[in-house]
Amino acid sequence: MPYPFVLPTTSSFSFSSSFTCESHPSLPLQASTHRGVVRDTLKKHKRLPPASQAPSLSTVTATLQTYLPYLLALDAALSGKPTPADAPSVTPKTTPQIEWRPTLSSNLLPGREPPRIKLHSLDHELLFALSTLANTHTLQSRAALQPLYQTTTAPVGTTHRQTAISTASRHLLDAASIYDYLSSTPASSPCPCPDISPPTLRAQRALALAEATLLAVLKDDPYPAAVAQARNPHDTEWMYKAPDIPKVRAHLFARLCLAAAEHAAQAAAALSGSGSASSGGKVNEGFVRYVEDLRRASRARACRFFGIDAELGGETGVGIAWLRAGLGEVGVERKGDATKSGGGGGLKGLRKEWSERREDKKVERGLDWGADGGVLEETRVLEMLEAKWVKQNDTMLTQPIPPVGPLLAQMPSGREIHTIKPYQPPVLSPEVLEAMRAPPDRSDEVGNYPSSDEETAVDSVPGAFPGRSAEYRTGTPGYF
Repeated sequence: MPYPFVLPTTSSFSFSSSFTCESHPSLPLQASTHRGVVRDTLKKHKRLPPASQAPSLSTVTATLQTYLPYLLALDAALSGKPTPADAPSVTPKTTPQIEWRPTLSSNLLPGREPPRIKLHSLDHELLFALSTLANTHTLQSRAALQPLYQTTTAPVGTTHRQTAISTASRHLLDAASIYDYLSSTPASSPCPCPDISPPTLRAQRALALAEATLLAVLKDDPYPAAVAQARNPHDTEWMYKAPDIPKVRAHLFARLCLAAAEHAAQAAAALSGSGSASSGGKVNEGFVRYVEDLRRASRARACRFFGIDAELGGETGVGIAWLRAGLGEVGVERKGDATKSGGGGGLKGLRKEWSERREDKKVERGLDWGADGGVLEETRVLEMLEAKWVKQNDTMLTQPIPPVGPLLAQMPSGREIHTIKPYQPPVLSPEVLEAMRAPPDRSDEVGNYPSSDEETAVDSVPGAFPGRSAEYRTGTPGYF
């Protein structure tokens, strides 16, 4: 958590080959220049090892934010909407030929990247650029949260933990704002792939809001940190300091988790309609599975907080029932009230231990950790509390454990905590626009770069040195 997006890559493109701007002749050249920087940055980011990609996210964000004002100026001039008198006047020459490699589309060939998608509209170029910026914000939130889940180093302090969660929440809300702007912007033509289709963008908006809501709970939730400390050999604080949570906040956190589950359910419903023929395919099954896992983990976390609220009120039996309801949400079966929590024995216990160690290694190496939507983390917390409360109930309280079904039927509705702020698209300053009234100082040539996946440009002229083709034979040598 949040979802480990893979950033797309793109081909080179010259705006001057498809558009002319009489009022601001340098605008197409400047747009091509900044787009080339974006292309090169995405290419370098993709080729970095997964553990080294987090530091380059700020560079990706900066290059996209620099390129977007030029792209928005061109798109606004072509849209036919009323513009100020000093706005650029753009005239199309030919249909643009732009390629992007999607990353959320389902790949029919396992082990290979999805094929590149050809775009013929600046609207789709804008959708890809903005959605890439939103995905980068989501990855930045993951980078901020990663130290909180590491078990190979000393745990972070309370201040560092609060700062990391606040930073991650800000990035997720920025991503949700961009997704909200894109999902409400009508496209001029059908989307060529599901990555930028309106249902997928609405799903990503709801998903980012759900993840930000869960972070608001995580900020004051001591139990995941307590479980992580218990597995961390560098920390022993869990031995003498039990986690504590106020009763009033427990019920509030439960309703926030239910709101996150509702947003995740909305995202799942939107993704189910994103695979229409007009979108050119369907969304990757891993992304769909993550959204469903996040919904289940959110409901399980809500059950845990309802159980904590009951246990703080002296109803340990009801609290155990709530914990088992949460375990049922994440797919852990409990055959009876007398069942003790321990993860099972034999092959089942070994499989669980292996999956937990594999997830810890993913966190350490910076790979796709948290791809299960937080199901494993919440399962650990639920099993820890169930083992503690069952032992306490069996030895001292002996309260009856009610059935789970009636408790789930009494669940209240969710409660919102975040409001998505409207996204403000960046605009070019009057000084920059005035400077682009001058003719360009060089030609707008992008070279022979069909894709950002290629290492270097391919020179079609034979010979070791450019401009010396006349000195090389191109035909088959004859023999005399």
